[in-house]
Amino acid sequence: SIIRRQRQELKLLIAELKDRDKELNDMVEVHERHIQAWEDDRQKILTLAERCSLLTSELNERNAVIKSLTKKLKLLESQHNDSKITLESTQQKFKELTQKVTDSSVHCQVLEEKNQSLHCSVLELSAKTGQLQAREQELLSMLQMKDKALIETTDQITEVTSKFKTLENALRTAKLDEFTRNREHQDLKVTLNDVMSQVNKMKDILSEKMKESSKNQEEISHLKQENGCLRSELILAVEEAQRKDQLFQFAKSKQVRIERELSSLRQVCVKQQRDLHFLHVNFDSSQESRQ
Repeated sequence: SIIRRQRQELKLLIAELKDRDKELNDMVEVHERHIQAWEDDRQKILTLAERCSLLTSELNERNAVIKSLTKKLKLLESQHNDSKITLESTQQKFKELTQKVTDSSVHCQVLEEKNQSLHCSVLELSAKTGQLQAREQELLSMLQMKDKALIETTDQITEVTSKFKTLENALRTAKLDEFTRNREHQDLKVTLNDVMSQVNKMKDILSEKMKESSKNQEEISHLKQENGCLRSELILAVEEAQRKDQLFQFAKSKQVRIERELSSLRQVCVKQQRDLHFLHVNFDSSQESRQ
């Protein structure tokens, strides 16, 4: 009976041990599962840390790119302001050029009026010279027997005619100078129209450059080159206008000289008319005395 009891107790103990073994095996499996989950979580945390480091490096790079882009934008804004200032200066110079052109056109009109008056006076003088030549021929036919005084007067008359011819040649040259000045004035207008078209093109290009921010640097350099060309063209136009003003002043001085010579020639003609009248009177008196 004792052995049976011990066997039963052993069986019970073995059953309990089996139950405890099962419980321990279950606990070990659960623990292994927890360890596996913890390892998976650790791997996930490591991958997330790597991704975080990559993202931080990308953020730093993008921040650097954003800083460089902000610097470029500031430079572009400053260049755009410079281009606006240059455009305003070119517009101011264009206004000054238009004012100079209007002044030169008014000056040309005044010179044309003076030339017309000079032309009328020259025509009158040519008519007077024709009359004088006719009278001279009559007097030469009548006074062939006169002595050296009459010969000297005829020499003086020939000198006067040569002076008149030189004056006519000078007037022709003045007309040619006027024609060349008119042509140069037209060329100036054409260059001004070209400058206006170029300024309008520059405005269109600036509006397009404002829209295209990515290509601002290359296009703004191109605009700077065009501005330099326009500045050089404006400087050349200003120099041409100054030269034309000098030519107008030279023409004025030439006209003043021509007027002085014409006045002196008129005085000479008046003196010669008096001398011819005096000689005619003397010739009539000598004929009456001969009769």
